[in-house]
Amino acid sequence: MLFIGTLLFILLQGQSLALDLALELGHGEEDTDRGGLALQWEWDKKWLATGNWYLGGYWEASFSYWDGEAGRSGTGSLAELGFTPVFRVQPRDPLYGLWPYVEAAVGIHLMTEEELGDKDFSIPFAFASHGGAGIRFGPKGRLDLGYRYQHLSNAGLGDSNPGINFHLVRLAYHF
Repeated sequence: MLFIGTLLFILLQGQSLALDLALELGHGEEDTDRGGLALQWEWDKKWLATGNWYLGGYWEASFSYWDGEAGRSGTGSLAELGFTPVFRVQPRDPLYGLWPYVEAAVGIHLMTEEELGDKDFSIPFAFASHGGAGIRFGPKGRLDLGYRYQHLSNAGLGDSNPGINFHLVRLAYHF
């Protein structure tokens, strides 16, 4: 946790910090239900601007709880913490009152258990990658409804690398 706090301090020096809050619900392998919260803060950078579109993004610190089926050997649930830079292609100005987007990310995640059901993750550390799409709407685009397909695995750092996939629906509020 000290590592994440130090990393946040270094990355956020000199930036104005407007935190956004996201709630996510989803389902994955091992008959796993997942719920979580995330804090997000947008980058001040806008790259590859073409017309109304640009590449931007945000930092995300997340917590989720996984409730799976207890298998022959593993535990039935675990908690997970993550830190992820998210890249997002989005419009600068709304299109018919909406801000559609697509996003992709790879981040680091720590889990409280090394097993879930019959999956043995081998170590309590994982990389998580996701691709997603959604739409911001409402006054000033403050509401955000999105979908993510997320894959977590240890990238071969452990003895085994089964990975796990999730389908997630997210609702965020941009302050």
